[in-house]
Amino acid sequence: MIVIDGIYYAAGLAAGGGIVAWLAGPWFSAPLWILAAFCLYFFRDPERAVPDGPVAVSPADGKVVAVKAESPALNRVSIFLSIFDVHVNRAPIAGSIAGVQYRKGSFHVASREECSTQNEQNVVTVAGDGTIVVFKQIAGILARRIVFTKKPGDRVAAGERVGLIKFGSRMDVLFGPEWDIVVRPGMHVAGGSSVIARRSRKDGNHGF
Repeated sequence: MIVIDGIYYAAGLAAGGGIVAWLAGPWFSAPLWILAAFCLYFFRDPERAVPDGPVAVSPADGKVVAVKAESPALNRVSIFLSIFDVHVNRAPIAGSIAGVQYRKGSFHVASREECSTQNEQNVVTVAGDGTIVVFKQIAGILARRIVFTKKPGDRVAAGERVGLIKFGSRMDVLFGPEWDIVVRPGMHVAGGSSVIARRSRKDGNHGF
């Protein structure tokens, strides 16, 4: 499956390639054909098997670049998405969208630590089964458009598609003390199928 945006981009580039080929010859149109093929690759949207149980799945594909304590009661997992990763975003847990907050910011390279607070981002709060998980769709140096397809009050299933960050970007996930983080920096995770945290108890104060 391919995200519709990718089909539009690829079609536009392919059409441009056809025009250039007609005017100047096929060799001159090759870069546009290559870019069209890359758009189809970049905007791929594979199906994922979502695990059961009291777990939180990764909301994005990419490399875990940080696992840090934000406070005694709050832990952060940061995931860097390169241009070769799938950029479709998914809900980490089942529940209701309790809040969506867009924040303007900079466009630093998404692998840098300061991106968590300084870059343009969309902060989404999901509440379900007595717990709260917050994830941040963070723009990078190339990503200038964050897409979120849900609104406050919507119900989501764990691993459900909820949006997209175009091109290189970052995803931060914040967990309260009721969650045990099971990933470490350097690991590669797949959105919707990789477990990044396990629920250790029902009664958390969430830390938010």
